Amino acid sequence: MNYIAISGGVGGAKLALGLSKVLSPAELTIVGNTGDDFEHLGLKICPDLDTVMYTLAELSNRELGWGQAGESWQFLDALERLGGESWFRLGDRDMATHIQRTVLMASGKSLSTATSLLCESLGIRHTIVPMSDDVIATRVHIKAGETLAFQHYFVRDRCKPEVSGFDFAGIDAAKPSAGFVSALEDDALGAVLICPSNPFVSVDPVLKIPTIEASFKAISAPVIAVSPIIGGEAIKGPAAKMMAELGMPQTALAVAEHYVGRIDGFVIDQADAAMAEDIERLGMRCLVTKTLMLSIEDRTHLAETCLGFAADIHKT
Repeated sequence: MNYIAISGGVGGAKLALGLSKVLSPAELTIVGNTGDDFEHLGLKICPDLDTVMYTLAELSNRELGWGQAGESWQFLDALERLGGESWFRLGDRDMATHIQRTVLMASGKSLSTATSLLCESLGIRHTIVPMSDDVIATRVHIKAGETLAFQHYFVRDRCKPEVSGFDFAGIDAAKPSAGFVSALEDDALGAVLICPSNPFVSVDPVLKIPTIEASFKAISAPVIAVSPIIGGEAIKGPAAKMMAELGMPQTALAVAEHYVGRIDGFVIDQADAAMAEDIERLGMRCLVTKTLMLSIEDRTHLAETCLGFAADIHKT
């Protein structure tokens, strides 16, 4: 069997790493969200793709949750002294990735090809592909009336504005990347696993690419999502805050409701076991297990559990 893992940033990358420990490179394709991508200081920056790459290459900065380990900030400090924009924290090691990606794409290579070459240079054997080679930009609608580019909301404004909704500029004309399509059309596809990522700004940009919804309905393999909410809280990121501002309960059940009609199975943490029956009444299978990933053993165990859950659904 071959598997697809759809990942946003930190939370998704943790499960992607676990899957890479139990599946061979030939058995796993990781699809990264690119709705967070933007151009900054003339560079093509792909935060979620980079987080997945650094995590699989074992280069991630675990203290910060983003960027590379052993980072320094001399470039940014010098830029700030010159009056340049320093709100987006680009470390010296991280800069090399953005510069090389920009150079590759300026030479005519697609984002997929640039990502493949970067992964090869970092010694990553598993396949990581962007959701699309077309530009899709997540925009955050603020209750005060304005619309913000995602990184302005997320990094510059530190998620402080209250949100009222989201849209994805360019998505109507976008196509999934060739690597994504190839993985979906594989006759040996065992499951699509949606890693524990923000459902609004990390997963929806992937699922709302026009042909993807139809593709998901056409495949016989199950689509399974892991809840990013545990005990009413998001382990990383603003998902719970967004849910509250959108008038949604901050629960795993509410995330399952968001995915109704798009998934076959939902994985929740033991802390939310009481919601399992309500989730199954939505028309999906529910699995209760430990989803909090604090160690590599946790990541591997959750990966194995999700694969077993997929196999169980596939048999039925």
